[in-house]
Amino acid sequence: MTGITRRQFGILGGATASALVMPAYARAQDKPKVVVVGGGAGGATAARYIAKDSDGAIDVTLIDDSGQFTTCFFSNLYLGGFRDFASITHSYDKLQSDYGITKVTGRAIEIDRDAKTVRMADGVTVPYDRLVLSPGIDLIWDSVPGYSEEAAKIAPHAWKAGQQTRLLKEKLDAIGNGQQVVMVAPPNPYRCPPAPYERASMMAHLFKAKGVDAKIIILDPKEKFSKQALFSEGWENHYPGMIEWYGPTVHGGIESVDVDAGTVETGIDTFHGDLLNIIPAQKAGMIAAKAGLTDDSGFCPVEADSMRSTVDDAIFVIGDASIAGAMPKSGFAANSQAKVAAMTVRGELTATKVFPARYSNSCWSLIEVDDAVKVGAQYVPQDGQIVSTHSFISQTDEDPALRKATYEESLGWYKGITADMFG
Repeated sequence: MTGITRRQFGILGGATASALVMPAYARAQDKPKVVVVGGGAGGATAARYIAKDSDGAIDVTLIDDSGQFTTCFFSNLYLGGFRDFASITHSYDKLQSDYGITKVTGRAIEIDRDAKTVRMADGVTVPYDRLVLSPGIDLIWDSVPGYSEEAAKIAPHAWKAGQQTRLLKEKLDAIGNGQQVVMVAPPNPYRCPPAPYERASMMAHLFKAKGVDAKIIILDPKEKFSKQALFSEGWENHYPGMIEWYGPTVHGGIESVDVDAGTVETGIDTFHGDLLNIIPAQKAGMIAAKAGLTDDSGFCPVEADSMRSTVDDAIFVIGDASIAGAMPKSGFAANSQAKVAAMTVRGELTATKVFPARYSNSCWSLIEVDDAVKVGAQYVPQDGQIVSTHSFISQTDEDPALRKATYEESLGWYKGITADMFG
């Protein structure tokens, strides 16, 4: 089945939600309808598993505003020169051709929970029996005073992959001898906890490989960060004097940024950067908040055994937008949550068996060539929460052969998860 644009979808749909069925799948009108909003590690996986495991018994529509998906995970390796942009960009074609999923390319802006419809930016509405919401994160621009969506064109965040990733790469490639990058790391909770520090490692690798004498300053609102001992060891071993990390007790708090001047003002000093990489605080994608699915944290509470919204029985929230107990916000976690939600949706709509929920996560980080580290855990629902039952983390002073094997493991995982997402 071919993909359709919002405009084509609207023309075919006419004026009413009941007419939003293409002639090519008119025979599916009596099937239960599942709409998935968001085509990343959570949404694409959920759409594929619902379609695959129901053996065509459920009509699945996947809505995403992009015709292709660029992964945030492994985008740091693109910045460091380990991968090209094409290798982290993926097509939805197999989801359509192999699984009969209808891909709508357009922006979903509103959910009518009473009518069970999703409204697109052009006014077209898409009906659902179950909705799987995987909108990712939105940035809280003013969490860093002076930063804005417009300022991001000068000082990229690159925390949503695509154009911002390319922009940051262009600016990194332009850094020369004696220049400095200043990164403002985000507060908890945020997408992929180790990623800012892997990014700093990849920046340093790029400069070192090019013979550029440049420095990276990380201004962090947190007193500690994921894999801190591992990154600190790696920076000392591979990039002595290139990366400096300052927590809030050192810099005194981040007070403002001026992207035109290239400065970050803190409670103690002003830091000057030839490139600013500002990563603000985050919240669930706006569509979730507009639908009343978030709490005071800005994210969506869910039931631990299904990823079902605690607010609406017909909606499941997965990935970065959800409050998933002890699980971090990562691509692996979103993929794992998607399978649990897909199983529950399939079971409810086709009256088939549902198995107990199990979740897992691993996060790999590359520090230098063949020097990768990882952290991860297994999780189960317990007393209404998702809790860790087993965890692991790389250790300092590991054998280089183990670190190389960890990197190779991460390459295999990336190949596997993208196949799992996109078919």
